[in-house]
Amino acid sequence: MIDIIINSASAILMGAGSIFILIGALGLVRLPDFYTRMHAAGVTDTLGAELLLLGMMLQAGLSLVTLKLVLISLFIFFTSPTSTHAVANAARVMGLRPVSISEDNLISKEKN
Repeated sequence: MIDIIINSASAILMGAGSIFILIGALGLVRLPDFYTRMHAAGVTDTLGAELLLLGMMLQAGLSLVTLKLVLISLFIFFTSPTSTHAVANAARVMGLRPVSISEDNLISKEKN
């Protein structure tokens, strides 16, 4: 009985992680500029990976594998946002400006 619950929770977490990573990939294609793409990739990459790792931790049970997955999870949790910030800051220092959309442009795009 408990195995069914653990397997179901693991499948839900891993499915949710996969969906978040897919949404991030769509964001890379659909969003207008570097900074919004960077934000989408950074957030979904961190959250998607954490959900996938949490699902794997449930499958592994209490073992050395779980400890390794926890360490990987902590590494991703701290390094992914830091590296995203570093790359975005480097782009800003190099003079890359965000694309700004005025309200008139936004309204005309919504009408079409």
